[in-house]
Amino acid sequence: MTLYNLGSINIDHLYQVDHFVRPGETLGSTDYQTVLGGKGANQSIALARAGADVRHIGALGQQDDWALTQLKEAGVNTDQVVLLPQASGHAIIQLTKAAENAIILYPGANHRLTEAQLEQALDTGKAGDWLLMQNETNGLETAIAQARKQGLTIAFNPAPMDVQRVRPLLSQVDWLIVNEVEAMDLTETQTVADAEQALVNTYPQLHTLLTLGKAGVVYLHQTDRDSVAAHSVEALDTTAAGDTFIGYALSALAAGNSPAQAMALGSAAAAICVTRLGASSSIPTLEETQAFVRKTAHQPTDGDPA
Repeated sequence: MTLYNLGSINIDHLYQVDHFVRPGETLGSTDYQTVLGGKGANQSIALARAGADVRHIGALGQQDDWALTQLKEAGVNTDQVVLLPQASGHAIIQLTKAAENAIILYPGANHRLTEAQLEQALDTGKAGDWLLMQNETNGLETAIAQARKQGLTIAFNPAPMDVQRVRPLLSQVDWLIVNEVEAMDLTETQTVADAEQALVNTYPQLHTLLTLGKAGVVYLHQTDRDSVAAHSVEALDTTAAGDTFIGYALSALAAGNSPAQAMALGSAAAAICVTRLGASSSIPTLEETQAFVRKTAHQPTDGDPA
């Protein structure tokens, strides 16, 4: 079983600041790092560290081929990542002491994927394999069509949310992973409860994982609803928490675990992630996550993992 991840690879420029910069303000940063990021890269690394066979599909600027080395070292197959003369996707991230972040994103090479590349990358897929997508690359329609042709299960994390782009794709998607704000935007509702009902009514074929911050995570499918509480931890940086949850949860689902088991594993991995600084560097190993699960098995959980 293989998980193909059509996803962004970004170079993150991380600035630690006392507060988010205001219009007209020049703000000094107390620290600066350049790190591998992007929702796609983060999710591929999380999948690999969770033990999945993951093949990343994407594009990167030639000058940033060091990012491929980091992906490979994490256990990600990068044979379907092309190097282009254009700039890589990159993000400018402000991180405050309260672990809040503000991000400016430039798509770069992530939006230069071709139909031929996507079709070739997925033509070895077979029933039992999965395709994971986010909303930081082009080519989603082509990838869905090829994945359907090959019999793959399709999971979609439509972030950043673009309602007009996302809605037409959902009838061809098997699993949807969204946070509470994305769910309400997608369904044009004002409460999480209304968003849940709208998702079930409008997209009855969807299996949905809905992350709710400190309230945990919920699984929805037709009349089924299950939930897992969040872990109480001291958050340092939430940058890759959602991506960590997705990687671990999907790895568990693809391996045949129940939604409740997948949510529990993903929430534990995300809880570890937020206690560390950075994006991909903060994603824990499977051994660390399993140890955390054992340690917290009998503790109350009400924190903010995802």
